[in-house]
Amino acid sequence: MKSTSVRQDSDKLAEVVVRGMQEKKASDIVVLNLKELKNAVADYFVICSASSDTQIEAIARSVEEEVEKLTGQNPWQTEGRTNREWVLLDYVDVVVHVFLRDRRQFYALEELWGDADITHVEEEASATAN
Repeated sequence: MKSTSVRQDSDKLAEVVVRGMQEKKASDIVVLNLKELKNAVADYFVICSASSDTQIEAIARSVEEEVEKLTGQNPWQTEGRTNREWVLLDYVDVVVHVFLRDRRQFYALEELWGDADITHVEEEASATAN
């Protein structure tokens, strides 16, 4: 029973992370479902790209705020903020990666976890049209 509850919690957490990314116009959002893979370090990796170091920080902060507001959780660990090329937010069951585009290509996490179930999140259309 507890296992099902944990899985549902990680599903919900991944959705909240995506919302936080979308709030700050993250691009190329991908959700890697690692639940069925042996030796996976988490249930999900949620990955996105940013166009600048300022946007990386804004996206990371937005994710932290959304998750804290809706679930009460804070990241267990964070990495990369001083480097300003990539930020990792570790929520244990869900690991968030916010990359500059070239760094994302360098690390190629989607290829590393290529046997995962991968969902590409559609970018939201402009809210207003002229």
